[in-house]
Amino acid sequence: MSVNQQAHTGPPYGQPQPGYQGYQQPAYGGQPLPGVPHSQYGAYNGPMPGYQQPVPPQGSLRAPPTSGAPPPASGASLPSGHLTYNQFGHGDVQNGIPASAAPMQRPPASQPFLPGSAPTPVSQISTFHQYGPTPASVQQLSNHMAGMTVGSTTAPAPPPAGLGYGPPTSVPPVSGSFSATGSGLYTPYTASQGPSPTSVSQGLPLAQPPFPGQPVSTQRLPTQVPGFAPSPSSTGIGPSSYPPSTGAPRPPTMPGPPLPGQTVAGPPMSQPNHVSSPPPPPSTMSGPHPGPPMSGLHGPPPSAHPPQPGYQMQQNGSFGQVRGPQPNYGGAYPGTPNYGSQPGPPPPPKRLDPDSIPSPIQVIEDDRSNRGSEPFVTGVRGQVPPLVTTNFLVKDQGNASPRYIRCTSYNIPCTSDMAKQSQVPLAAVIKPLATLPPEETLPYLVDHGESGPVRCNRCKAYMCPFMQFIEGGRRFQCCFCSCVTEVPPHYFQHLDHTGKRVDFYDRPELSLGSYEFLATVDYCKNNKFPSPPAFIFMIDVSYNAVKSGLVRLICEELKSLLDYLPREGNMEESAIRVGFVTYNKVLHFYNVKSSLAQPQMMVVSDVADMFVPLLDGFLVNVNESRTVIASLLDQIPEMFADTRETETVFAPVIQAGLEALKAAECAGKLFVFHTSLPIAEAPGKLKNRDDKKLINTDKEKTLFQPQTSFYNNLAKDCVAQGCCVDLFLFPNQYLDVATLGVVTYQTGGSIYKYAYFQLEMDQDRFLNDLRRDVQKEVGFDAVMRVRTSTGIRATDFFGAFYMSNTTDVEMAGLDCNKTITVEFKHDDKLSEDSGALLQCALLYTSCTGQRRLRIHNLSLNCCTQLADLYRNCETDTLINYLAKYAYRGVLSSPVKTVRDALINQCAQILACYRKNCASPSSAGQLILPECMKLLPVYLNCVLKSDVLQPGPEVTTDDRAYIRQLVTSMDVAETNVFFYPRLLPLTKADVDSDSLPAAIRNSEERLSKGDIYLLENGLNIFVWVGVNVQQGLIQNLFGVSSFSQISNTLSTLPVLENPFSKKVRSIVDMLQVQRSRYMKLIIVKQEDKLEMLFKHFLVEDKSLSGGASYVDFLCHMHKEIRQLLS
Repeated sequence: MSVNQQAHTGPPYGQPQPGYQGYQQPAYGGQPLPGVPHSQYGAYNGPMPGYQQPVPPQGSLRAPPTSGAPPPASGASLPSGHLTYNQFGHGDVQNGIPASAAPMQRPPASQPFLPGSAPTPVSQISTFHQYGPTPASVQQLSNHMAGMTVGSTTAPAPPPAGLGYGPPTSVPPVSGSFSATGSGLYTPYTASQGPSPTSVSQGLPLAQPPFPGQPVSTQRLPTQVPGFAPSPSSTGIGPSSYPPSTGAPRPPTMPGPPLPGQTVAGPPMSQPNHVSSPPPPPSTMSGPHPGPPMSGLHGPPPSAHPPQPGYQMQQNGSFGQVRGPQPNYGGAYPGTPNYGSQPGPPPPPKRLDPDSIPSPIQVIEDDRSNRGSEPFVTGVRGQVPPLVTTNFLVKDQGNASPRYIRCTSYNIPCTSDMAKQSQVPLAAVIKPLATLPPEETLPYLVDHGESGPVRCNRCKAYMCPFMQFIEGGRRFQCCFCSCVTEVPPHYFQHLDHTGKRVDFYDRPELSLGSYEFLATVDYCKNNKFPSPPAFIFMIDVSYNAVKSGLVRLICEELKSLLDYLPREGNMEESAIRVGFVTYNKVLHFYNVKSSLAQPQMMVVSDVADMFVPLLDGFLVNVNESRTVIASLLDQIPEMFADTRETETVFAPVIQAGLEALKAAECAGKLFVFHTSLPIAEAPGKLKNRDDKKLINTDKEKTLFQPQTSFYNNLAKDCVAQGCCVDLFLFPNQYLDVATLGVVTYQTGGSIYKYAYFQLEMDQDRFLNDLRRDVQKEVGFDAVMRVRTSTGIRATDFFGAFYMSNTTDVEMAGLDCNKTITVEFKHDDKLSEDSGALLQCALLYTSCTGQRRLRIHNLSLNCCTQLADLYRNCETDTLINYLAKYAYRGVLSSPVKTVRDALINQCAQILACYRKNCASPSSAGQLILPECMKLLPVYLNCVLKSDVLQPGPEVTTDDRAYIRQLVTSMDVAETNVFFYPRLLPLTKADVDSDSLPAAIRNSEERLSKGDIYLLENGLNIFVWVGVNVQQGLIQNLFGVSSFSQISNTLSTLPVLENPFSKKVRSIVDMLQVQRSRYMKLIIVKQEDKLEMLFKHFLVEDKSLSGGASYVDFLCHMHKEIRQLLS
């Protein structure tokens, strides 16, 4: 029996989730759920009755604390008001009318789920909503897309569970009304029909019959449709007109290759198959989805002529110039392929209307309105979560929250052949220590005493909700390897009539997707419990660092920052000890023992053989040694005030920190503040090898590789000791980030870079980064392993870590912002019934010195139909994986090869969909799967990024830095990094807390009379148009005219007026959302900084040769057509 047929717990994944704004909402059916206090489990010794209360059985897990009403009884049916199975799968297009035009309608309160009757599609039926401003007149629209029909293109397989779309609620078309002939009504889809793909036509594509054997009863809308026909779910696009579509990804920032005959810069690419290593396709949901969502707008089908089978390839005319007959041009269309002659006069070439192609902004907005209002309940297998840009609450009911794990697809192909055919990579982006919002409960800590966690005898998987208890509860069968294991006597519990243990809800490991175990001594190094970790601050005191004011700034900040070291729960003080080192060509260690009146300095000048000159007094408790530490931090800037030493060492500094941690027998973190290329005589000495001439040559890859293997070996030693390195760089010239960053990267640390550091401009950003870095949650001496059920296995890993074997990911430190990306491949067949399981187990030492295991479990669906795969993909996660895959590729291949492989793989993914899932239509149409309709725009952003296509102003260090940052970013960070958020500040409502609606990243969207904010996770630009009203300038900048605005401001002036307060609150809100403090840059229109700003308008052509979104879409279409022909 498949998971979806169980009367399951919470709402399945895709339903539009109304009004959930403030999270304070009664849970199911108006019945409030009790909140779960964080300490509910505490250390867990035996079943605890209290667990039941907060975790209502079967369907409602924790809600925000509202009242103490008891949860519904186990197995109780969902109260009314709670949506049952949902009406639109995540794959379905949600391009609806703007909210005002068609109010969302929820199905009746407690609608039963009957096979064969799906609840009314909600945003499915909404007509196409034109992105951006609506066209001036209906006529204009109809010329653009005259007579598009919505062909119902179904996938070759009927949708799961016999669901169809129920009769749609009536939704007025966006502009104009459908003709009143009977055919204008939107007839309900029958069970065998999926929603149709969105397609945009080039020329006059014919409506063609389905492939033989395809269960499609095609319905057509009237030929002359003044507005858009309602389109369900795949997006199709043709060069002359692209209907808007919605999906779910966000774009990045990089250029893509152009087409011949197209205005795309860059070499034409047309090598079909050479993708380097497409990962296996991801899993899809067998949830109650209607047919493959796709929205198909084809040109008007000639009603009188017989349709043509197959694709009608239009070989005349490149993709940009539309040469086939256009909807508004008369002319016979006999239904035979027209390769040479064209009926009717050829229309003039048209440029695609940017408003008619899929808009990231629209997709993000639609997902927010459809899925942001109700909690995402994780009880159902294979649910696609809301987008990362949607604010939603998660209720753990047996699968890990998407804050911990996101997958490229939630429905995995059953066979490796199917995976290879689709080319969709099967990957999970895992963030094991992710921070949760305050309304969600942290993972419970379970203590099984000396016996430790219960595990499978064979594969060593940890106890989880998917394990099956048998023989009255005396044994359990492993869900990963099927091995049967005896239940330890202390863990035995009877089963109820359903085969579930009666203590199911008392034990987090049986009822939740994420939880922690207290590890026993067997899980510790040398079989002894670890000591609490230490932090060592290592400060460069060479001439540059002192002269810029950096040394004084660091010392001043540390005086107060040491009171904020990480601690847990209600601890009075942090258990972390601290130590201090300064260095230039030699190292200075400081004894800050509490019994001393003054700190003592010891110098080690033999940097070739590094040792720590003192043990007692180097690592100390902050409170005990407070006065000595304060005295030291006052003295350091004075001691080195007159230094003339310009050279620095680097490797010996890390060796010193490593030796100190070894001597103290603890793990820890080094905070290294460094300014220049280490050219002094010492181990790890580097030379300046920067060479711009290597760009676009086969040797370009050497710029990303370390210039010596010394640092790889040093990193390995650091990982073995649990010594994590965080690096703060302040370069005025080339510093070789590619080499210095190796230790940071392989130990799981973070790099921060402040080029041309100036105290007044950069101190806020540096101090905020330092504060966050010191205070954030970190696990030390960590090892992570990902186990999978039979049929797939983890084959590849991306992120900041070290691997000494093929299965264990080792990290000296792992913080709450770092992700590890894991790719899976088939090693056997999977079954649709049992699905696929992942278990991520992280063993780490907490900041208190406690050894713990954090476990995250996730169940995915498996499919035999490609349509199910394409309906359950998550484009944002896919782009996150592809960017990391490409960024690793530049280490070993020429950048052009990497770019071509990316384009080719995405063309193959889309061509496979077109060939196997979309109903046949003219080759002049680009048809995209609904949930991947943003793949082209986001992919183009990755291709145009500084790593893959740098402009002349991008330094080699910048590229190496970005490459390392992106490799451990989570999905939300890559989303905004590649497709930045652009907000019109002048449209902000000063009386509300909300952000103004975002606009698309293109110069044509900017108005000279407005002020805009653009953020990408690293920078915030405030762009001021030349015609902005004087009053606004006065209110925001405190000066009277445009010419007086200073572009050297690093913060906005604090002025007492509503506009200033609103803009500053927006900036503060964005800063809090990102893991790094973003640099604020003021850009005046037509100023020299504007070129830098335009680099982030990623839908436009880039100066470095990257294609515009429109051109790249045309190029992708050409690639897909070549693959299909």
